[in-house]
Amino acid sequence: MKIDLHAVGRLRKGPEKVLVDDYLDRFAKAGRGLGLPPVRVHEAGDDAAMARALPAGAVLVALDERGATLSSPDLARRLAGWRDDARDVAFAIGGADGHGAVRDRADLLLSFGPMVWPHMLARVMLCEQLYRAASILAGSPYHRD
Repeated sequence: MKIDLHAVGRLRKGPEKVLVDDYLDRFAKAGRGLGLPPVRVHEAGDDAAMARALPAGAVLVALDERGATLSSPDLARRLAGWRDDARDVAFAIGGADGHGAVRDRADLLLSFGPMVWPHMLARVMLCEQLYRAASILAGSPYHRD
């Protein structure tokens, strides 16, 4: 299994990068014993470049405000299912204009609610939710129901 995070835009030095790096490091440590590999981050200049870089055959999860809202335990269950099925997963975060063709190819449209979030904050939120999912699967007290 491989887990990729594809995003439009470069994450520069600053608080968002610190948070993303921290949550991805936490995910790598928590996921190690669960059979979850570290997340590989790929940045693209635009949606078309991101679409070309998406791995063939991977489950494609595109962040979109019109997508499904999942609870953290639901995301953890899906992540465990993809792991158990030995499926690669690619999460896609669009730029300021959202997704083009990526949205149509997605296996799951995932929303953090009906509000629109800046793509840099969406990246932080996704990384935190991935760490939270690993924590849930590990039985860690990080997530409280």
